[in-house]
Amino acid sequence: MLSDTAIAQQVQSRPIGQIADKLGIEQQSLLPYGREMAKVNINSLQQPGNKQGRLILISATTPTAAGEGKTTTTIGLGQALAKLGKSVCLALREPSLGPCLGMKGGATGGGYSQLLPADRINLHFTGDFHAITSANNLLSAVIDNHIYQGNELNIDPRRILWRRVIDMNDRSLRHIVLGLGGKLQGIPREGGFDISAASEVMAMLCLASSLDDFRQRLENTLIAFTYSGNPIFAKQLQVTGAMLALLRDAIHPNLVQTLEGVPTLVHGGPFANIAHGCNSLLATRMAQHHADWAITEAGFGFDLGAEKFFDIKCRLGGLDPQVVVLVTTARALKFHGGTTKDKQEGNNLTTLRCGLANLDKHIENVRKFNKQPIVAINRFTDDNTTELALIKAHCQKLNIPSAICDHYASGGEGAIELARQVIETAHQSQPYRPLYRLDLPVEEKIRIICREIYGADDVAFTKQAAKDLRQVQQLGFAQLPVCIAKAPGSLSDDPNLLGRPRNFNITVRNIQINSGAGFLVVLTGDILRMPGLPKHPGAERWQLGEDGLILGLE
Repeated sequence: MLSDTAIAQQVQSRPIGQIADKLGIEQQSLLPYGREMAKVNINSLQQPGNKQGRLILISATTPTAAGEGKTTTTIGLGQALAKLGKSVCLALREPSLGPCLGMKGGATGGGYSQLLPADRINLHFTGDFHAITSANNLLSAVIDNHIYQGNELNIDPRRILWRRVIDMNDRSLRHIVLGLGGKLQGIPREGGFDISAASEVMAMLCLASSLDDFRQRLENTLIAFTYSGNPIFAKQLQVTGAMLALLRDAIHPNLVQTLEGVPTLVHGGPFANIAHGCNSLLATRMAQHHADWAITEAGFGFDLGAEKFFDIKCRLGGLDPQVVVLVTTARALKFHGGTTKDKQEGNNLTTLRCGLANLDKHIENVRKFNKQPIVAINRFTDDNTTELALIKAHCQKLNIPSAICDHYASGGEGAIELARQVIETAHQSQPYRPLYRLDLPVEEKIRIICREIYGADDVAFTKQAAKDLRQVQQLGFAQLPVCIAKAPGSLSDDPNLLGRPRNFNITVRNIQINSGAGFLVVLTGDILRMPGLPKHPGAERWQLGEDGLILGLE
C-alpha cells in the first residue's frame, strides 16, 4: 500500500470555501489561512438554523504505544456517513509537535482516512500551539519579573505553581534552576517546563464557552502563594489582557477536510494522560451547530479520555453523545493477552482470548455512563481474519454491536457497516449519567474513578497528596471535578500491568488546582507532564523534499 504522503498527493483537495459551504458557514465568519485551511469565527455559533446535530464519541480499549487508530476511525466513519448521504462534521484535537517528532508520529489519521493538508496540520498549523505557549510563558516571565522588581505581592518563590511550557519532548527541562548568573539575571529559584499540551492555558481554551468565559478563566487561575500562604491569582499581575490578546485568533476553531472532502474542525490538543484529552468545546458545539452528525474523539483508552469527556467536558459544556464507539485491534488485545511486541504478526488465538478481558472492562465502563457501545474492530493490513472473526463473535456473545472496519485501506467505503450501526444505535440512546456527584469529598471522587473505571481495590494517598487535599478544601475548590493523570498503557497506574489488572491500588502523589480550567489534576504513579524522546525519535525520519513536501511523516 502507498504511504500516507503518496496517497495524499493523489488527491486534489477542495478550496476551503467549498468545505465551509457544506456546513452553511457564512463567508464573513471564515478566516482563510491559504487555500486549504481557515479559522471559523466563533460568532458562527450565533448563525440561525442551528441543526443540533447528533454527537458521536470515539474512544478505545487500552492502546499500545503506537495507538489503535481512533483518529483514523473517526475520519473513516465520517466519510462513511457522508457516503450514506448524511450531513457530517468532525471535531478533532490538534497534534502536538512533541509526539509528532518523538514516538507517536502524526495525528491526522492515515491511509485513505486522513486529513488534508496533513503536513501543515502536524507542523505549525495555524499557530494555536505557539499562541498558547507564548501566553503561558508571558505569565511565567511576569511572575519572575514581579519578584525581581520588589515583589509587591509578597510571592514566595518556593511556592510558584505556574510552570513554563514548550511544544517539544525534552526531559532535560523537567526540573531546572532559573535566574543564575548574578543580580541582574533575576532571583534564583527552582522551576521547570511542561509540554504545551499540558499547559492550563490549553485546558482553558478547550473548555471555554466564549471569549468572555476564556478571559474569566485566565483571571481566576491560581499561580502561586505568598509567604504567609495566601493564594495569588493571575489577575493580580494585570497581564491577562495581554494573554488574551496573544490568544485572540487561537480561540477560533480551524477548518480543514478529509481525503474525501468531509469538513473537519481541528482545535485544541490537551493530552489525555496529563489533561482532559478532548478537543475544544467550541469546536464540538460548532460541528453540532452546522451538521446533522458530529463526530469527536477522546484521547487514549476509555478509562482516560472518555471518562474525562463525560465527567468534565460533558458536565461543563452540556454535551451528551448519542453514540459511543470503542475502537479496538487484534494487535492491542493480543498484547494485553501476553503477546510480546516482536511477535504481533501471525495467528495467536490464545493470547487474543486472554486480551478480550481488556475489551470487556471498557464495555463495562461505557455502560457505567448509561451508554451502550459499538465496537469498531480496526483492521490492519497484516491482520489475521480468524482473529478478527473471534473478536466479532465475542462482541455478539455480549450482545454488543460491532463492525470490522477497513477504512485505512478503503476510505469511507470501509466503514459503511459501522456507519449503519451508528445510525441505528443513535435512536436508542439514553441520557448520560455522570460517574460521581461534584458535592462529594475530593478523595471520594478519586476513589470512585479508580474503583469503578480502573478496577482498583483502593487508593493510597501520599503525605504530599493528603496535604494537597487539605489545601483544596481550605481554598474552596473541593467542588471541582477531578482529572486523573495516569499511565495510558494500562488500566492501572503501572504501565506493566496489562490486560484487565486486578488486586491493585492506585497511588496518588499530588493534587494540583487548575482553577482556571475548572478541575483538579490528580497525579498518580510516575506520570510526567513533560515526555521524553525515544532512542530513535521520529524526527530522524523527517526530510524536506525539493518540492517542499515533508517526507517521513507517517
